Amino acid sequence: MSPMIAINKYIIVETIKEEMKTDSGLLLSEHDAEQFRYKKAEVITPGTEVKSIKAKDIIYYDKRAGYQMVLEGKACTIIREQDVVVVL
Repeated sequence: MSPMIAINKYIIVETIKEEMKTDSGLLLSEHDAEQFRYKKAEVITPGTEVKSIKAKDIIYYDKRAGYQMVLEGKACTIIREQDVVVVL
């Protein structure tokens, strides 16, 4: 089986489920966490024209961006490079 390759400015990511805490240590519910605009993810593969983001980078992206797909039996999200707001 050939590896997944994104083309152009698209990026294949796997969303990371975060445990959300306030500064005082209070855990937020999933409903409260859904109010945040951005999601954390690990880059599986950047597109052929993406220069500043590499595979295995941890990013935050706009949660309203992209679409879900199942690739090689794994739930992934396909986003555009412009939807990335932070690279850790």
